Amino acid sequence: MNNRRSFIVGIKSTKLSLREKNFLKIYKPWGVILFTRNIKNINQTSKLTSSIKKIFNDKNYPILIDQEGGRVNRLKNLISFDNLTSEFFGNKYIKNRKEFIFYYKLFVDKISYLLKSIGVNINTVPVLDLRFVGASNIIGDRSFSRNPKVVSKIGDYCINYFKENGIGTVIKHIPGHGLAKVDSHKFTPIISKKKNYLFKKDFTSFKNKKAFFAMTAHIIFNKIDNKNTATHSKLLIKLIRNKIRFKNLLISDDLSMKSLKGTLKDNTIKTFNAGCNLALHCNGNFKEMLIVAKNSPLVDKFIIKKTSQFYKILR
Repeated sequence: MNNRRSFIVGIKSTKLSLREKNFLKIYKPWGVILFTRNIKNINQTSKLTSSIKKIFNDKNYPILIDQEGGRVNRLKNLISFDNLTSEFFGNKYIKNRKEFIFYYKLFVDKISYLLKSIGVNINTVPVLDLRFVGASNIIGDRSFSRNPKVVSKIGDYCINYFKENGIGTVIKHIPGHGLAKVDSHKFTPIISKKKNYLFKKDFTSFKNKKAFFAMTAHIIFNKIDNKNTATHSKLLIKLIRNKIRFKNLLISDDLSMKSLKGTLKDNTIKTFNAGCNLALHCNGNFKEMLIVAKNSPLVDKFIIKKTSQFYKILR
């Protein structure tokens, strides 16, 4: 663990290329994230994740996926979750709590079974962003509700159910993406609401969560920091730590997203300088992977400690 670097990387296809194998051996990322492009069937994906874990001689090596259900369904080559959106479960929670618990537990159990079958141990859920009228549809039905109390409560169910199944979770997009009027994959959202409003709305659903990981939002909250996205803002990360009270590992959103201006090298360095623990790079572009790797520090004592705590739930 001590010789790993503080970044998570995506790979290009359904099996490791020779240069990807050498990359993992040389640069030793903290984790690897999978997408639909990496998943053809259960047997193939299991072989892929086994080959990654073998390089690190670590059966618990962190392998992540973005499996929300609805339109964010990285397992679509294995099973359809198209209608099982966060909005669907949010509405179910509001109308019939007992029914919600039954169906949501079933949903999490099914995903957990599939993830364990393919060797994945971290799911980047729950989305704790609120839904707002007039906001970009990039969140939309990925949100459980407009009500922060509902979102927060379902978030707790999600974190706990996955943990019971031996899967880590990543709350996102901290401190809140819901008000964004543009897609942060393409543009830089700027939120002009005052801090008092944000603490009553967007930030509320993230408070005091027990997930092992959180993912930052590439959004500027200009009443708090008018220059930097949350990923690159010391002020916002201090707020995440001290006011929202997230105490575990903080992962950047994907550094290849267009919301971040400047070079990939600068964006990687700024991610760590602001206080993120792990940098995320998803697209599998090898030249970009090298830039992120070369500018990511070795894991520190805090990362090692928190990773060891995460390993204890795996089985």
